[in-house]
Amino acid sequence: MKLESADFIQQTIELAQAALKLSSPNPRVGCVLVSGGGGILGLGHTQQVGGPHAEVMALRDAAQKGLSVQGATAYVTLEPCSHQGRTGPCCDVLIASGIKKVVVSIQDPNPLVAGQGIARLRAAGIEVEVGPGAAASRELNIGFFSRMIRKSPWVRMKMAASLDGKTALLNGQSQWITGEAARADGHAWRARSCAVLTGIGTVLQDNPRLDVRLVDTPRQPHLVLVDSRLETPLDAHLFIAGRAVYIYAAEQNDAKKAGLEARGASVTYLPGPNKKVDLAAMLKDLARREINELHVEAGHKLSGSLIAAGLVDELLLYLAPKLLGEAQGMASFGPLQSLEQATQLRFISTEMVGEDLRIRAAIAGRDQF
Repeated sequence: MKLESADFIQQTIELAQAALKLSSPNPRVGCVLVSGGGGILGLGHTQQVGGPHAEVMALRDAAQKGLSVQGATAYVTLEPCSHQGRTGPCCDVLIASGIKKVVVSIQDPNPLVAGQGIARLRAAGIEVEVGPGAAASRELNIGFFSRMIRKSPWVRMKMAASLDGKTALLNGQSQWITGEAARADGHAWRARSCAVLTGIGTVLQDNPRLDVRLVDTPRQPHLVLVDSRLETPLDAHLFIAGRAVYIYAAEQNDAKKAGLEARGASVTYLPGPNKKVDLAAMLKDLARREINELHVEAGHKLSGSLIAAGLVDELLLYLAPKLLGEAQGMASFGPLQSLEQATQLRFISTEMVGEDLRIRAAIAGRDQF
């Protein structure tokens, strides 16, 4: 069966998905090189940061097979970069390879690229088509688009609750409301993020590691902690090798700051109202640190503060088939004075994960950028 253009585009998306846990903070990109006769010459996806991009990997794949890409078409999920970053410009590599056409799913939102890669390809006489697969590519890189356009990460808040919306008993017990499959799925979402965020209340109560353990991952996401008074114990489990720890505080305590930084943490003072951390400023600072997707696993107070401030983009909610009655809720904010003040959501998907229900919902309008 002869493959069509739509098949190659789908293949690039699948290749980009292979970079899901790998490429951050770079976007997840896939590339397929196709001969004039419709045969696949090379496949590639973005490697770890500082490593080759998808186009280079596909060209290497073709070369290792002894195949010429002269006159070929390159299908790629994101505009080939045109600037010198950690690696060289991919558009120049494609031009030098002798291909005749490039099919690009979507333009790169990075201001250093933003159409310049496409323009350079066309100036070199290469035909460029833009658009096929755009929605899937953007969704796969929603955090990268958010950071480049809004200068803020995409904030995805994960919650595990009973069917009546309770995340912990009044005595604080919460392990485990959901089943093993849901917990493993939650770790997969941690793995794709650039960083996991929690609050000091969770650290003091549970002393969690908040790393990825239940699924394979080539890298650990960084850890972000909101700790207004710098109460983090120096022996907290969150200090694990191989990841950055960013702690944000509101009240100055330089002695404790020095102790935490000796453990490898980066401590930043961002005071806001009521001696709390300025959460909006924190997100801007995390974007500066190249955080694309921020995965939130926090208690009801911090979760409520983020929602009330309008800083959450998406909810990742696991509902267990059980009722807890009088217990802690998912997020504390309000009280609201009218239903019109409610946070409006748009359901993205619902899916059974083991015996639990996973719901993805976007905050209405937050993805319009």
